[in-house]
Amino acid sequence: MQQKLLNEAMAGVAGGNDFQWCFSQVKGAIDEDVAEADIISTVEFNYSGDLLATGDKGGRVVIFQHEQESKNRPHLRGEYNVYSTFQSHEPEFDYLKSLEIEEKINKIRWLPQQNAAHFLLSTNDKTIKLWKISERDKRADGYNLKDEDGRLRDPFRITSLRVPVLMPMDLMVEASPRRIFANAHTYHINSISVNSDHETYLSADDLRINLWHLEITDRSFNIVDIKPANMEELTEVITAAECHPHQCNVFVYSSSKGTIRLCDMRAAALCDRHSKFFEEPEDPSSRSFFSEIISSISDVKFSHSGRYMMTRDYLSVKVWDLNMENRPVETYQVHEYLRSKLCSLYENDCIFDKFECCWNGSDSAIMTGSYNNFFRMFDRNTRRDITLEASRESSKPRATLKPRKVSTGGKRKKDEISVDSLDFNKKILHTAWHPKDNVIAVAATNNLYIFQDKIN
Repeated sequence: MQQKLLNEAMAGVAGGNDFQWCFSQVKGAIDEDVAEADIISTVEFNYSGDLLATGDKGGRVVIFQHEQESKNRPHLRGEYNVYSTFQSHEPEFDYLKSLEIEEKINKIRWLPQQNAAHFLLSTNDKTIKLWKISERDKRADGYNLKDEDGRLRDPFRITSLRVPVLMPMDLMVEASPRRIFANAHTYHINSISVNSDHETYLSADDLRINLWHLEITDRSFNIVDIKPANMEELTEVITAAECHPHQCNVFVYSSSKGTIRLCDMRAAALCDRHSKFFEEPEDPSSRSFFSEIISSISDVKFSHSGRYMMTRDYLSVKVWDLNMENRPVETYQVHEYLRSKLCSLYENDCIFDKFECCWNGSDSAIMTGSYNNFFRMFDRNTRRDITLEASRESSKPRATLKPRKVSTGGKRKKDEISVDSLDFNKKILHTAWHPKDNVIAVAATNNLYIFQDKIN
């Protein structure tokens, strides 16, 4: 009965009358001229959803904490306010290759909380760091060897022993780097994924996937290597990799050819031979010059249950059953109206944009981004979908988000926007869904939008 009620509640995720999304918060400056360093490059909720981390192109990590609901405004779920900000990565220079290494944060992954402190992994193109985020609200007072201002006292003037006591102080949140995992990737790191054993994690670049132990920084195990002996024979690259949420020996990785390989680490130390190979046969009638580019998978995510996985290519989101390799069980068109615009999207390089996707907490709905600051939601139960916009124009507190529609024909209705007037510089590449509640975070350039379901 409880499951039935849950399903009915979730049935409106994609825009049913009984379920609407409304504006909650927006973080970031309103400036027209956006500094490159302020552009958000990754968004991630922690396992409880109480913390939300963003990384940007300037190498900074900003963590927001969920405040408790106030008695004055019980209809609000509680806001996310800045908890900690720290510089995770700095720009570096590779003197051997004469290359600059950007400080941009490519991915953030939280570790499950084991004690009062929180831990997260952040990575740029080459270096992964493990950060500890801890609180301090007490200080030791009454030292024997130091004065109040911290200067050492003359030992001969100390005539009595004092027992230091802990005194309350203003809350301080400290972020300290605990491990630095470096020098293991020749190419740019595109994915990190924490394993379900909570002791190991994967890092993937264009041609290799490494397995690390969280306690060991000076070595990792190379578990996938697709680099050919002759680089001229290179036909595909690794685009994303993720560990299975429950089976610590299983992981998947996607490729620029639109294929997904599932590997089992129990089979061999080097997982060059996959256990399962997921690929949808191409329809010869729809083949074009752009077919290979748009079939490249930009993101792969296991469902929370571990039964399904979702992949995002340029035009669509596909849901695969791990027990069926020959085709996806569900396919959702994200912005099919762009198929006629592929030529101009190729010319302005937008066709190479890497959109991410995410599941809701019960795996019944999925979300991914599009252009013009639009993002799409698909309800897996009802097959309904909705297009919403992250915009400051509808950023009044509790304002209901109006569904947006794109027209492709000559005559458009009043509420529709023409496909020719879409802004391709405004793109939603990074989204995150709260693991338990209907709260979503959407990164639009340098702004972070937070939306929640409207509770009537």
